[in-house]
Amino acid sequence: MGHPTSWAALLVLSAAWQLVLGGAAGGGRRSPHNIVLILTDDQDTEIGGMTPMKKTQALIGQAGVSFTNAFTVTPLCCPSRSSILSGRYPHNHLVRNNSLEGNCSSLAWQKSQEPLAFPVYLQRQGYQTFYAGKYLNQYGHPAAGGVQHVPLGWSSWNGLVGNSRYYNYTLSVNGREEQHGQRYQDDYLTDLITNRSLEFLQKWSHPPFLMVLAPPAAHSPWTAAPGYATAYSTTKAPRNGSFNVHSKDKHWLVRQARSPMANTSIEFLDKAYRERWQTLLSVDDLVERVVGQLKTLDLLASTYVFYTSDNGYHAGQFSLPIDKRQLYEFDIRVPLLVRGPGIKANQTRPEPILNIDLGPTFLDIAGLNVSQTAMDGQSFLPLLVTPAQPSPWRADFLVQYTGEGYPDKDPACPALGPGVSQCFPDCVCEDAFNNTYACVRALHPHALQYCEFADSQAFVELYNLTADPQQLHNVAQSVDPTLLEALNQRLIKLQACAGPSCRA
Repeated sequence: MGHPTSWAALLVLSAAWQLVLGGAAGGGRRSPHNIVLILTDDQDTEIGGMTPMKKTQALIGQAGVSFTNAFTVTPLCCPSRSSILSGRYPHNHLVRNNSLEGNCSSLAWQKSQEPLAFPVYLQRQGYQTFYAGKYLNQYGHPAAGGVQHVPLGWSSWNGLVGNSRYYNYTLSVNGREEQHGQRYQDDYLTDLITNRSLEFLQKWSHPPFLMVLAPPAAHSPWTAAPGYATAYSTTKAPRNGSFNVHSKDKHWLVRQARSPMANTSIEFLDKAYRERWQTLLSVDDLVERVVGQLKTLDLLASTYVFYTSDNGYHAGQFSLPIDKRQLYEFDIRVPLLVRGPGIKANQTRPEPILNIDLGPTFLDIAGLNVSQTAMDGQSFLPLLVTPAQPSPWRADFLVQYTGEGYPDKDPACPALGPGVSQCFPDCVCEDAFNNTYACVRALHPHALQYCEFADSQAFVELYNLTADPQQLHNVAQSVDPTLLEALNQRLIKLQACAGPSCRA
């Protein structure tokens, strides 16, 4: 199928491509390596989300490097995935939320951002490119090209229409609609992604390749494969840290959570927690089979394998039952494991890596000049292949989120009034129009998080993460005002950054 793209977008892409090729480092380009990205959905690190991933930790983390400070720049699916694809902060790619009106996979996104996404650069560099699984939440919407729209840059496309599902879904297969039912052997999405990736590798013939695998786990509706439906039958969400803690000094949305939680909320979140882990066991199998296939085909030594998630998750923290969207560590931290050529085994690295750094790193692997693109992130390839030593790296970064709410009352929770959303279970709301914030998250010289809300109070939260890693105490009212002023100025600068200035 053809790609519906405006002449303006093609001109932008052509100009950007000439800059990238013209600036390729060192005159002689390195021999490009293969790239595999495995991108899960809503997988946390802070409340045990990597516990089911025994094979993944052995085959990627122990065979390479685990980053202990990996973050999303926005804790929601579509804006985060848009950041991964574009290498840009939300204020630059302009995807605000998961709705078409919020620019998720909209026609505007397709015209302005898709032509500059990392697969386009790699395909033009000679990569065969393969995608399977969830793309953006509104992908395939009739008002945005339907299944016929195949995003630029993909040689082989198996894109999920809409949000994560395990059965009864539609794929766009190179622009052709393919419907699936509920037969495990043919339709379970995580396994289908696995099988099609193995088929791609079997048929692949000309180096190099890029393969992105985006399974639905651990997103709702949390449907386990039959063989894993009884796993973790006694597991409960962890009760430590901020679990079921009332947070009287936080933004009103967090303060409104019922604390202690109702028993029905706790039962709901425990069940969800177990089922999330069950779905992840199939992802662990995916990793094992893909790495095994790479080894069988003698490709493993020439392939970088990345494992990460679009955002974190919470289950009872600050008495919020289940979701993401919040500014706290449990929602913004993500797993990041990498193995590949030149990477020593059994490493851990402390540098803060952002999801906007993935695209620049892939371009760097392909021998392209990242600094000449519109990307805000920076390549962390030097951290992967250089012997452990002090390297210049960012000390802080920006976290952004635009809140969503319903204009009318939720019929299930009429007492709450308009402007809120995600009010379940027990009418505890996880989002609102004015749950809109921007934060500076600093790691050096001090571990701090400073956040400003766009609400009538101009509410501020500040955490000393060295003394208070669970973010129990908002110290914005008790610190020296000069610190608040300095953090405010840094936040203003980051919110205005673009490209190189985001890396300064």
